[in-house]
Order: sequence, then structure tokens, then C-alpha cells
Amino acid sequence: MKHDLSHLLAAQKPGQALDRPFYTDQGVFEADLQTIWYREWLFAIPSCELEKPGSYVTHKVGAYRVILVRGADGAIRAFHNSCRHRGSIICKAARGNVPKLVCPYHQWTYELDGRLLWARDMGAEFDASAHGLKPVHCRELAGLVYICLAEEAPDFDAFADQVRPYLEVHDLTTAKVAHESTIIENGNWKLVWENNRECYHCSGNHPSLCRTYPEDPRITGTDGDALPEPVRAHVARCEDAGIPARLRLAGSGQFRVARMPLLPGAESYTMDGKVAATRPLGRLPFRDAGTLLLFHYPTTWNHFLSDHSIVFRVTPVSARETEVTTKWLVHRDAVEGRDYDLTRLTEVWIATNDEDRRVVEDNQLGIDSPAYVPGPYSAVQESGVIQFVDWYCRTLAERTGAPSRIAAE
Repeated sequence: MKHDLSHLLAAQKPGQALDRPFYTDQGVFEADLQTIWYREWLFAIPSCELEKPGSYVTHKVGAYRVILVRGADGAIRAFHNSCRHRGSIICKAARGNVPKLVCPYHQWTYELDGRLLWARDMGAEFDASAHGLKPVHCRELAGLVYICLAEEAPDFDAFADQVRPYLEVHDLTTAKVAHESTIIENGNWKLVWENNRECYHCSGNHPSLCRTYPEDPRITGTDGDALPEPVRAHVARCEDAGIPARLRLAGSGQFRVARMPLLPGAESYTMDGKVAATRPLGRLPFRDAGTLLLFHYPTTWNHFLSDHSIVFRVTPVSARETEVTTKWLVHRDAVEGRDYDLTRLTEVWIATNDEDRRVVEDNQLGIDSPAYVPGPYSAVQESGVIQFVDWYCRTLAERTGAPSRIAAE
């Protein structure tokens, strides 16, 4: 059954969970892709994955397949993974290293910067310069790579300028991926985000994470004025040491960055709370610098610590399926077994991701029932969820021209 998006947005009550079709309807899912995922800047990869010229990674968002590749000049570019001859995909593997980009169908050969170099038997009138790979907007920010699938990309600089000073002290360009995990959560992408934006569920679901991560809802929320005194003291200590730490929230609500403390005595996300990597990643002057929390809707949340960093990427698959990819970054010269133990490095968030998967899937199953009726969010515990849902509804309403009670407030 198809639902009218305008009616759904107009009926949405502020401070209340979304109606059932937002999480189940294929038409709403397609609208999400068209109005948000195909128009926003999306986190793709940490730049350290493209180690040298010719290194590439492929990524799929909805109907679009993308190649990210490091050129001979060291620059990272993105292209649609579709040959300009008859459309075959060019790079079939998830990642690799190649001297040129060669279509496997008829061997049309492209330079790493997208220029068509060679196409057999196309005739004297053929203009190779008119048949380079179609580019995808691509920006690198302090070791993180973002792409935008739109013909005209929205502004990136406001986000980059505000976040760059926070990220630069973590030296992500000197990192390597120690471990990568990709799971499919059988739930709508918005449920994945709603679950991420609160810790109301943490004590009942995340025993490993709760050893080090505070459950105080003000840490997960977006109101910098509501931060408790211990957090204010932590922020002041960091900033006195030259480490940007205070909470910054975009006027649009799309991104937030803040450096928050872990529980007293905790240094990293490990079972004993001590650092997981003895070789630091970044230039933080003390181990208990907490975690730099960065989210950017609709694709990524991140944790940057004194010893390692963790980047998360959200990708919608269908109305009821979402891919969540997690990558643990350590210093590129850190040696497994000497500078870090892989199990110790990853066990907290591997467990937490699986617990979140179960929570999201249970949430989706309950919403699938025709008996589901949206309930109110807790203004105390779920202010971050309210903030996300408001951003989503405003964005959808503005880009579809639909009326929205949330957009008007």
C-alpha cells in the first residue's frame, strides 16, 4: 500500500515517533533516497584505505555504484562505476590496486583521473575526451572522504571548516584500518539512527559499552548548555591543552561535534577501560581525553580517542534493511600483537553493534504490526532522537514542498 508523503508529514506530531509508513513503505523509502541520500554529502571511507596511486574502493548507495580511487597525483577522486561505452561496471571487486581503470567488457581504458585513454576501433571521428568517466563530487576532510551523488552538491565548506580543527589532532591520514566489520540490520535506516541517538537503552542492552561510556543523556544530546559540570571541566581541560572540545551543532541540525569524557578512569573502549593501542593515533596530550563524537546525517557517526578511532557508515539497502560498516583505525606503524591486540581493540564495539542490530530488528518487527501506534519520545532521555527526527522531517518537507508541523516550528 502506498502512502501520501505530504499527508504523513503534515500529520507528524513534534516529539513523537514517526508513523508506521516512514519505516515500512517502499514509496517513502524511495523518497528518502531521492531527497536525502542522492542529494547530501555522504561519508564513504577513511582516506588511509587508498594507500597509494591506483588504490580503489567501490561503494553502492541505492541505485548508484561508485569508484573511489587515488590518482597518480595523490588526489582522491570518485567516479560512477559505469563504462562510457555500454555501461558495464568497471571495478567489480570491493577494493584493489590498478595502474589504470579498465572495463572488463571491451577493455576501454581510463586514466586514474577519469580520462579515457584507449578505446579500440572507434573510428577516426571518435573523440575520447568526450567520454571520460562521469565524476562524483568528492571531498577529503582531515582523513575522511565524503561523496555527493547530486549533479550540484550542497555546500561542504561550512561543515569542513567547523569540524576540521577537531579532527586534525587525530592525524587520521597517518592511520590504517586494523579491522572492518559490515553487518546488515533488518530495520529501516531511520531506526538505526534513532537507536544511535540515545542511550536510554544502554543499561539494558550494552554491558560492555557501559563499562566506559557514560549513560548520561546530556552527553548523547545536542544541548551544549545542558552539559553537567564534570563534562564542562573536561572540555575546559582539553581546550586549555589546545584540543578543540566544545559542542558545536549545525544550524540545520545535520551535524554535531563534541569531545566528551568517558567514565572516570576510562581511557578507551576496552573491557578494562585502558588504552587498546599503546602506539597513539593522533597528538592528544593525555590518554583520558575521552571521545570526540561526530555525527553527520545521514551516513556517519564516529568516535575518535587518544589511542585509536572508530568510524561508522550507514547505508540504506531497502525499507527494512540497513548496512552498517565499522572500521577501527590505528596508527599505520602500529604492529598487531605488539602495539595492540585485535580482540581487545574490537570486542566492545563488535558486541555493541550486534546488540544494536538486535534492538533495531526487534523495533522493526514491532512497527511492522498493524497495531503499532507512535508513542512520545522522552524529552529527558531521547532529545537526540527528537533532534534527528526533526531534521529528517524538515529536510523531507523542504525538498518535496510538503507541509510539516515540524518544519514550521
